Amino acid sequence: MSQFDYIKEIAKYGLENDQERLLTVINELVEHSKKTKKVNFAIQLQSILKESMRQQSTNNLTKVGSDSYYQRLDDRDIQDLILEKITSDYSLENIVADDVVMGELKNFIEEHDKIELLQKFNLPVSNKLLLHGPSGCGKTLASYVIAGELKKMMVVVNLGAIVSSKLGETSKNLSKIFKKAALEDCIIFIDEFDSLGKVRDYSQDHGEMKRVVNTILQLFDYLPQSSIVIAATNQKEMLDSSLTRRFDSIIGFSLPNTEQIKNLVELTLSKSGFLFSNTKEANKIMRMCEGLSYYSIQKTLLTALKRSLFKQSDKDVKSITKIDSHIWKSLVIAEKKSLDISA
Repeated sequence: MSQFDYIKEIAKYGLENDQERLLTVINELVEHSKKTKKVNFAIQLQSILKESMRQQSTNNLTKVGSDSYYQRLDDRDIQDLILEKITSDYSLENIVADDVVMGELKNFIEEHDKIELLQKFNLPVSNKLLLHGPSGCGKTLASYVIAGELKKMMVVVNLGAIVSSKLGETSKNLSKIFKKAALEDCIIFIDEFDSLGKVRDYSQDHGEMKRVVNTILQLFDYLPQSSIVIAATNQKEMLDSSLTRRFDSIIGFSLPNTEQIKNLVELTLSKSGFLFSNTKEANKIMRMCEGLSYYSIQKTLLTALKRSLFKQSDKDVKSITKIDSHIWKSLVIAEKKSLDISA
């Protein structure tokens, strides 16, 4: 498209009061101008756009009478877009991960603990976090840890309700959720974030996907720094590159190694009142667990605890209960087989 084509579309959507498509076309014109080396025009246009969006955001969040905009929005349909609202008691002590992941989580949390100090020196605060890696490796738990450490409410998004087959509805639903985060100073957690890059079928409706991506980019730009978005995905490569670049911090989770498996087992048993009947055999089983996720390992171990407990008669149950290593071993073998992982 030429610059004149973009201007015609801007006029068309402006007269039709179709703000969503208007903003999309303006953003496309900004990118087109940069590519055609009309940088000054692109910067001026971007400045006008940002000022307009900032003003609109302020107007939307202004209280009207005794009710805020969010309260009216909530009464209508925003609850359908939320799976749950939670407060978390989890801390960094509740998660097992490699040193790099732990360091990144600590840094992210510290920025929000010391947000006033950063703002005093006009330094930006990281508030958009992307977690990626295999299923069951701690991405969701990490979001609970952040919420617990920062003592913030977390809104878990109902992605099934957010993504709509109706043209433009997905973007509108996302806007509602982000307005909520801005008003309540909370954390938005979006699991399976890559699904937002596959709205309808890419080959059939490339325009709809572009609209959703542009909406997310705009919402990211105007999210208050005290609010946080945490997105999680098992398929980082499916995300639009322009989306990936907007995250302040990207943390990659991986399957646990032998040392992390041992730490996970110790953490799981720390307050359980259970001990292994055969420590040497238990260490062998931990090595067998390589290739499984944190979730799968903990699941098999907890099942082994319950079955070991059930093997005893009520009168034999004591404050310290022995874990039958053979039971755990059989569960680990079965789990690897079900996931088609070689023993």
